[in-house]
Amino acid sequence: MKKAIVLAGSRGIGRAIATELKQISYEVVATSKEELDTSDMSQIRKFAEKHPQTDILCLNTGGPPAKPFEEITPEDLEKYHTQLFSGLFYLLQKITVRDGGYIFLISSYTIKEPDENLILSNSYRIALSSVLKSISKTLAQREVSCINIAPGPIKTDRLHSLVKDMDQFEKTLPMKRAGAPEEIGRFVRAIVENNIKYLTGVTINFDGGNSHYVL
Repeated sequence: MKKAIVLAGSRGIGRAIATELKQISYEVVATSKEELDTSDMSQIRKFAEKHPQTDILCLNTGGPPAKPFEEITPEDLEKYHTQLFSGLFYLLQKITVRDGGYIFLISSYTIKEPDENLILSNSYRIALSSVLKSISKTLAQREVSCINIAPGPIKTDRLHSLVKDMDQFEKTLPMKRAGAPEEIGRFVRAIVENNIKYLTGVTINFDGGNSHYVL
């Protein structure tokens, strides 16, 4: 049986992806924050030792709370540098994705349209996106596909923490609703189930038409 690792796979987007991969007979290791805190390098190292190989690696983690630039502390920088960048970088280095496998990065629309209140998320998520793009050509030689999914407004606990009035917020969106985590889960499943391999080194904007950028 093929194996998939889905970080932060106990709820939201991660859970939706894990659920879909289980339905196509993958052995899924879906972590919760209690099982793997990606801001703790000691936990990251132990996890990589326990899971040295996989067929699918889904890098997903929660984001920092909204915070003005002036209020960001050195402790914030250290914590979220590990959680959003260096911890996931380490897993990319230490966990081997087998030939023909997939790496999915769940990043954020803020890598293309930075939010002034999400500076830490803007910065570290685009840094890891750059790493994935940089290694995608080398991994393509083994038919390992690297796909960066950049969600816009998706109805998760994260969005609820950032939006005060959800009903009013959804009225401002092109589809008049936030996306469902299950839509991303089904998208990932479709790529894997249909063995789509020539799509690699790309960023998929999953935002319901809410963004303003062209590329």
